[in-house]
Amino acid sequence: MASLAQQFTGLRCPPLSSSRFSIRPKQTQKVGAIASPIVSSIALANAQTKDRLELKKMFEDAYERCRTAPMEGVAFTLEDFQNALEKYDFESELGTKIVGTVFFTDANGALIDVTAKSSAYLPVQEASIFNIKHVEEAGIVPGLREEFMIIGENEADDSLILSLKSVQYELAWERCRQLQAEDVVVKGKVVGANKGGVVALVEGLRGFVPFSQISSKSTAEELLEKELPLKFVEVDEEQSRLVLSNRKAMADSQAQLGIGSVVLGTVQSLKPYGAFIDIGGINGLLHVSQISHDRVADIATVLQPGDSLKVMILSHDRERGRVSLSTKKLEPTPGDMIRNPTLVFEKAEEMAQTFRQRIAQAEAMARADMLRFQPESGLTLSSDGILGPLTSDLPAEGLDLSDVPEADD
Repeated sequence: MASLAQQFTGLRCPPLSSSRFSIRPKQTQKVGAIASPIVSSIALANAQTKDRLELKKMFEDAYERCRTAPMEGVAFTLEDFQNALEKYDFESELGTKIVGTVFFTDANGALIDVTAKSSAYLPVQEASIFNIKHVEEAGIVPGLREEFMIIGENEADDSLILSLKSVQYELAWERCRQLQAEDVVVKGKVVGANKGGVVALVEGLRGFVPFSQISSKSTAEELLEKELPLKFVEVDEEQSRLVLSNRKAMADSQAQLGIGSVVLGTVQSLKPYGAFIDIGGINGLLHVSQISHDRVADIATVLQPGDSLKVMILSHDRERGRVSLSTKKLEPTPGDMIRNPTLVFEKAEEMAQTFRQRIAQAEAMARADMLRFQPESGLTLSSDGILGPLTSDLPAEGLDLSDVPEADD
């Protein structure tokens, strides 16, 4: 025992009397060696739970900010985003419209900056609704920012092919529909003809005017390159049908022509019997006898085609579309139209006013003459031309002529 005790003493072991308690620490050490990882795991689990809660709280705060104030603290605004989309993103499908800036032009067309990977090209034939030889004739110069339509793609370099003419066509059809709805009169230049009528250019579009809708008897050759007053009959963009009427436009214009009114006209042609004058799309006849009070032997000595002059409306036959004109009634003194036509045109309104006053006086006298047959006594002309009372005192059944004695010889 002593040697064993010495051994334990050398190992600094507790005395034997406390051996009952010396065993427990060893057991505790064993248990502790096993319990230490468990305690660490619990601590780690608590830390992860805390991180999760903090992360959850962070996401909840972020969600609330996105819901209530999504742009708070963000320097890039929605407007900036929209501008960026317009600058860098666009649809390149055929028929899509895109805004671009012209930065180079030549005889063949123009290069357009559309902020794409490569430049877009505008051919000269797609630069205007009208026929032009250079894009600058249509106002397409470097720096111009305009809306174009995508009509193709160049396979060589994937650049876009643009058209301004297509955009202008859409606007022209829309304008024609509006003018038709407003029922207004427009001017159209005759640029062609066929067996059915003439082709007139209106708002950049080619419209058809049937011969049945032309008020004058002029031939297609005579109408070529002339401007006609027109009204819209049919506007159909899908079918590319634009039908116009000169007759309807003339009906509106002629309704405003009054007897005695002075209008400005242009000499169209000369005939032995007079001159045809264009008065706003209407052809009126200035008869040789209505040129001057003095006799005119040769009309060409007084008037020439293309001359502008003032004329007065003498008569107007709307059904037959005929207008009679006069410069004779505008002469201050007889022969002024031959000697001094400038004076006639200067005094035209004054002389026309005098003419209208004479017409009004003549009409008043005519009415007075008619009233002479309708005195206050009630006498009037019967259907047989016999003057008699307006009312009769005869009985309704008529007179009994049986008691009337025979007339003596």
